[in-house]
Amino acid sequence: MSLGSAGEKGSNITGDVSKYLIQGYLPTIGIECHVQLATKTKLFSAVDNDAREAEPNSKVSAIDYALPGMLPYLNREAVRLAARAALALNAEVARVSRFDRKHYFYPDLPKGYQISQMYQPTILSGHVDLPDGTTVRINHAHLEEDAGKLTHHGDHSEVDLNRAGTPLIEIVSEPDMHSAAQAKLFAQELWLLMTYAGVTHGDLYHGNMRFDVNVSVSKTDQLGTRSEVKNLNSFKSVERAVEYEIKRQIELLEKGQSIVQETRGWDDAKAKTTSQRSKENAQDYRYMPDPDIPPIILSEPEIKQMQADLPLLPTQYRAEFAALEVDSSVIGAVLSNPAAAQKLHQVLETSTPDIARRIANWFASAIPVDDENLSKFDLPSAANLIKLSDMTAAAQLSSTAAKEVFAAMLKHDTDPAQIAENKNLLQVSDSGEIAKIVAEVLAAPASQKAVADIKSGNDKAIGYLVGQVMKASKGQANPTLAQKLIRSKIG
Repeated sequence: MSLGSAGEKGSNITGDVSKYLIQGYLPTIGIECHVQLATKTKLFSAVDNDAREAEPNSKVSAIDYALPGMLPYLNREAVRLAARAALALNAEVARVSRFDRKHYFYPDLPKGYQISQMYQPTILSGHVDLPDGTTVRINHAHLEEDAGKLTHHGDHSEVDLNRAGTPLIEIVSEPDMHSAAQAKLFAQELWLLMTYAGVTHGDLYHGNMRFDVNVSVSKTDQLGTRSEVKNLNSFKSVERAVEYEIKRQIELLEKGQSIVQETRGWDDAKAKTTSQRSKENAQDYRYMPDPDIPPIILSEPEIKQMQADLPLLPTQYRAEFAALEVDSSVIGAVLSNPAAAQKLHQVLETSTPDIARRIANWFASAIPVDDENLSKFDLPSAANLIKLSDMTAAAQLSSTAAKEVFAAMLKHDTDPAQIAENKNLLQVSDSGEIAKIVAEVLAAPASQKAVADIKSGNDKAIGYLVGQVMKASKGQANPTLAQKLIRSKIG
């Protein structure tokens, strides 16, 4: 557990939290999030930081192997990204910060210690405002290097050091969450903040962000004994792991048993946590200042330069998109893809909320909310999106046809009119043409019952006749105009 880690026993619980009680127990959750920084090279060596598709142990230097005489040198870009993360977290950047050695002996750590920041972290206290109105305080966030990866095979284990030395910031929250849903919401908001700020690529599948959740339950105003579930790499697993831990701890306490402070692992297939090891305290790691790395000393102008030109953040987009008056789930879907949010922002700058509202709904329906690789979409230009919206408003396209054109535009940014013409989707609004089709439909023997039903007051029967018009026109007739003409003919 790091300095001021989430869920420290003895912290006071404040505020009205009665709505979160389960069987009289108040769950309390804190989260530590490891964020892989989007640098080109590692934290202390000039080795490629992107090892997603690389062969094991192919992205490693003498520094990462900790060969004798090798000295680390700090990647300035990692410090710049940490400063930008601080701004997104509403936190101050320390004018002076230092690195420490965190000692432990494991095959994924050749040096026998991890370079981290125990006593003087780069990012000081801050807070994150969640969409539900909750504020989660940030204790601090510190720079550190990642360890390697171990793969276990029963009688042996394999060590891959490609990840060793990868630059991370570890964001440590206060224990301000009291439900699994809040924990998931906090994890999602952190992902949004860090990706929008350009701090990380945010690829959860490859572990760009990993969550450790600390869970305790208590019937008093003091926190209970916590367990820590480590290395969760999806929002759903954060929620499910917290749910399981709350239930497990309450069941133990109800049986008169005590909670053991420990680290637990999450088995996604079995949807349960399992004990891994008793939880170490800071003294177990024998922290000491790293003598090889000088302190980071930053002036106010340097910090401002590092934080300059920060893109719009999720909170700012939410405030802007409020003018669209759409469901929060639509805004959530748009925000899940930073490129989509930026595109909708461009649309709003040059058009009206009505046009942007239609485009926002297309984004929400066409782009999966839970897809962490949304950057694969080549989003259309704002001009083409506005043109598609105008065509729909002018009844040149049905709502279904518009979605089909939009899906095609996601693959290739092409003129929507051209796509609609090539796909034969343009809607006929010529009253003369549609009137001919309506006359043929009304004259057909199969339509006579529907006509009689409408004349006798059963208005729903008009749906059948409109359907016949659409069928005869191969889906191209304007259904609103067709219905109007049918009513006029029947009288």
